[in-house]
Amino acid sequence: MVDSAPPPTAAPEAEPRRRAAPRAAGLLAAVGALLLVLVASVAVGAKQIPLNQVWHGLFHYTGSETDVVVRDVRVPRTLLGLLAGAALGLAGTVMQALTRNPLADPGLFGINAGAAAAVVSGIGFLGVSSLTGYVWLAFLGAAAVSVVVYALGGSRGATPVRLALAGTAVTAALNGYIFSVQLLDTAALDRMRFWTVGSLASANSTVVSQVAPFIVAGILLALALARPLNALALGDDQARALGTRLNTTRVLALAAVTLLCGAATAACGPVIFVGLMVPHVVRVFTGPDMRWILPYAAVLAPVLLLGSDIAGRVVVRPSELQVGIVTALLGGPLFIHLVRRRRMARL
Repeated sequence: MVDSAPPPTAAPEAEPRRRAAPRAAGLLAAVGALLLVLVASVAVGAKQIPLNQVWHGLFHYTGSETDVVVRDVRVPRTLLGLLAGAALGLAGTVMQALTRNPLADPGLFGINAGAAAAVVSGIGFLGVSSLTGYVWLAFLGAAAVSVVVYALGGSRGATPVRLALAGTAVTAALNGYIFSVQLLDTAALDRMRFWTVGSLASANSTVVSQVAPFIVAGILLALALARPLNALALGDDQARALGTRLNTTRVLALAAVTLLCGAATAACGPVIFVGLMVPHVVRVFTGPDMRWILPYAAVLAPVLLLGSDIAGRVVVRPSELQVGIVTALLGGPLFIHLVRRRRMARL
């Protein structure tokens, strides 16, 4: 007798519409949390500034020392954290959906390291010093490493474990190369050392304006891929039956990841684990529907990145702990937990 019950993995679009209201409310709450973190990022820093002076620096700029710190340092830093956080969160979400691998992350898969290696090469050997040059080098490095890791992982026969191992191996090799370049070129060492850790400290209005078009383009492309990625979650055969163009979807998804990771890495260095942590948290509220996961990730990832940056500015006052170190401290235990789980979460 043929069982007429629906398959256990139903299309996300088939879920009851009654779940849309709680998800929308949750998204509004996430936006509220983001607004609070944005305000805190401008108001709180390594240097303590009273709130009335923060307000004065924002809306009554006179060029005083505190006004310069608020408007010319903290505001661009906050905007860069907003853009980079959204970029890294969406990149990790798209990678996990594309590979159906809950361990997929631009940092763990070596894409950030590839972008960093390309930028470091440009600094050390080609004398590149402009952010525009960093961006294009980062794009090239990110794209090249994504192809290498996919090939080493077995291409179409890739499994989550093989891809994770390939990404780890490539990341280790590229990190060794980056450190070697730093040792050989002491003149460029100071320019590279904070950047390779991952930091928002060098943000300024020029940096934000140069990377914003690339990140916005990547965000729009990632959001537009929600339905095709939902179809891919059902498997290649069912995705084809639903009319999804698999090769086109994969190419566009890789293009979105390259845009997002390349621009974010060029601006603030290789910040890891943001793209790994956020999608797992988001799915608790949204389920498997990419139409909700992607907007949630775009909002909550900046909350994580800016929150980590604020913590790094506060815990070691008057010095700063770079945001890449804070996210690594937070993401390391989560990654170990995911690896040790007997069953990986289904996407």
